[in-house]
Amino acid sequence: MLKHKGFPSRLPGTDYQFTIRRDNKDGATPLTKRERYADRRPMDRRADAGFMWALVQHFGEEPFERGNLDAGRLNWLFGREVVPAEDPFDPASYEALLRIDIRRVQGTFPNAFAEEFIE
Repeated sequence: MLKHKGFPSRLPGTDYQFTIRRDNKDGATPLTKRERYADRRPMDRRADAGFMWALVQHFGEEPFERGNLDAGRLNWLFGREVVPAEDPFDPASYEALLRIDIRRVQGTFPNAFAEEFIE
């Protein structure tokens, strides 16, 4: 499992995790699209925005390996702002390639392109 050096491990000041420390002995948790409903808590929305900001700052438009990125946090963005970068795509692989859909991010998380995280 690739560890993304320099990527924040969590949202500052919270317990919202962005990365995992070690791979799961039973294999990677499969990525699935999770619905973001309008009534989600503000802290959950802030965690999504912080994670998206970190992804944009760290990877930009280039494809990146899933590696140690937390599947639980990725699932909230997967299929919309974060999409597969390879075909066929294995959602249960730490080596799976992903990419950011920049146009979608600009509409959903416009602050993801700021130099510092803005809520």
